[in-house]
Amino acid sequence: MTPLAALFAILGALLVGAISPGPSFVFVVRTAVAQSRADGLAAAVGMGVGAALFGALALLGLRTLMTEAAGLYTALEIAGGIYLLYLAYRIWRGAREPVGVVRNGTGSRSNLGRSFGLALATQMSNPKIVAVFGAVFAALLPAERPLWLDLALPALIFVQETGWYALVALAFSSSRPRALYLGAKLWIDRFAGAVIGAIGIRLILDAR
Repeated sequence: MTPLAALFAILGALLVGAISPGPSFVFVVRTAVAQSRADGLAAAVGMGVGAALFGALALLGLRTLMTEAAGLYTALEIAGGIYLLYLAYRIWRGAREPVGVVRNGTGSRSNLGRSFGLALATQMSNPKIVAVFGAVFAALLPAERPLWLDLALPALIFVQETGWYALVALAFSSSRPRALYLGAKLWIDRFAGAVIGAIGIRLILDAR
């Protein structure tokens, strides 16, 4: 496989992984609907930064970490699971709290920074992205590759991941999805919290 073909194959495989719903998708949707479109877009950037960091780690040997540094990788899995449980608890606890809707589509500077930071932490603790990046890079990344491929992959992963979650944020911050969420906030938040909590428990239990 040529380096260019490997580039497109890796990006395509990672896009499929990003599109499949998981904690990151749930977080961006809830942020865009419950807070503001700008907060949703800030969360999308956080997801893109997290994915780019995983891309850089994969280039540096994420697969090796998974197979040879088992103790460290297990600690990272457990830490990720604990964070997801914390996130699930916060979503569940806040299910009954009313939402102050931002109607002009913008958030304050502090809220945007918080949305970005929480999104980045959610992405970095996502067990799905670790497995996907490890498998995709191990299968498709050429052993001998030009420098431009190593430089291009993290940047293009950032653009792709941010673009996808930006589309999600734009779609779910429109008036109809927002109204549906506000009308069923209690049950939607509890369902989202339960799903994220179950993923966190599974990640801890599956840690080697």
